[in-house]
Amino acid sequence: MVPLDLVRRLRDELGVETVLTAYGLSEASGVVTMCRRGDSPEVIAATSGRPIPGVEVRTVDGAGREVGPGEAGEILVRGFNVMHGYHEDAAATAEVLEPDGWLHTGDVGVLDEAGNLRVTDRLKDMFVVGGFNAYPAEIEHLLLRHPNVREVAVIGVPDPRLGEVARAYVVPREGAALTERDLIAWARREMANYKVPRSVEFVATLPRNASGKVVKGDLRLGRSTSARRCH
Repeated sequence: MVPLDLVRRLRDELGVETVLTAYGLSEASGVVTMCRRGDSPEVIAATSGRPIPGVEVRTVDGAGREVGPGEAGEILVRGFNVMHGYHEDAAATAEVLEPDGWLHTGDVGVLDEAGNLRVTDRLKDMFVVGGFNAYPAEIEHLLLRHPNVREVAVIGVPDPRLGEVARAYVVPREGAALTERDLIAWARREMANYKVPRSVEFVATLPRNASGKVVKGDLRLGRSTSARRCH
């Protein structure tokens, strides 16, 4: 999601007449969905728009059953832009491409009644808390509403009772007086209980790759060297 205020400021302050959001991946030649001219700022900020001409998008559950509008599921894509396969890797191709042409993206998303797609997370980042699917990107988005949180990354960690629970790595705003207890208490008021982080580690920076994406694998392996545990 893009902050709604950012879309409005791009238009009003910088004079950018056309502000659009889109979703795509290399296996689908770059673009799958996009907003259109005339879409409201709310649609542009909260979704990645509708499929481009000649492309189909649907969302399915873990059993491959299509889910309805408003429900989260894996994003599948079919169309002229979908690859024929990975070069000289039939096994990897079979994992993501169905015989009828549907590509499994590995991304989780929600379609609304108008067909607009909201991408919520990566399937591999999802974890299960007491039988409930928890999506780190959704939890991160909620935690970023806290006035003293500048950046945050959430991963699932083992829990003897619930299977997995959320752990948050937080970069606080400069000069902020924020404790683990305070943030967890705040989270319990702002989100469903299964989404609430059970532990918080405050860090100076989050590990990122060359493109700026947070490397959650490093967090899972404990490679956040700048972490300082709160008590």
